[in-house]
Amino acid sequence: MVSILLVEDDQEIARIVRDHLLRQSMYVTWASTGKEGWEDFNQDNYDLVLVDLMLPEMDGYQLCKNIRLNSDVPLIILSAKLEDEAKIKGLDLGADDYMTKPFSLAELMARVKSHLRRYQRYQGVDPKKGHRTFNDGLELNVEKRLVFVDDQEIPLTTKEFALFQLFINHPNRTFAKAELYQHVWGEIDNIGNNTINVHIKSLRQKLGEQMKDPKWIETVWGIGYRFIGEQVE
Repeated sequence: MVSILLVEDDQEIARIVRDHLLRQSMYVTWASTGKEGWEDFNQDNYDLVLVDLMLPEMDGYQLCKNIRLNSDVPLIILSAKLEDEAKIKGLDLGADDYMTKPFSLAELMARVKSHLRRYQRYQGVDPKKGHRTFNDGLELNVEKRLVFVDDQEIPLTTKEFALFQLFINHPNRTFAKAELYQHVWGEIDNIGNNTINVHIKSLRQKLGEQMKDPKWIETVWGIGYRFIGEQVE
């Protein structure tokens, strides 16, 4: 059964869309805030995501950005914003389509089915899943959420693993501390960047990583961090 994540704070619109998708024999999870949608996305596997832009707690732009950093799942924005700038920004963040409210349910279903067919047709082996091996004995099992160094399992917390997986999925990309906090914690960084510093320090200690001579996580001074490891398999 096709599984859809619907992130929409307007209860009437959400109910109409959800009920229509259910009548098409699709399984639907409805989230009413961006943060709730991000949490739902991380707890299950979805075939397509429908996202409103004007959401409480985390707006649709940030949600699209977070999802796209982790997955190639089809993303369709549903928004009342008519401006070209809003559409361009949404598509630039990785959305596959943009529908302006109000829209017909027939058009919505046509686009949903089109993106599902395209995704299923071209979906191959996801390089972000499975077992991956890097330089200096580093191994990552994404499905089991396990990390090894020289065949020794490294016990990471949920947040540490999320940070490390994000780095590995985007090698050599520099992430600002605030960006890491918003992606992993799902909140705007209102408490300073010390949370990220503490988690990176703990992650490095567990991996046996030296900050002055890093093998995997490099500090980009004044900005944040990036993954510099080399995949060998």
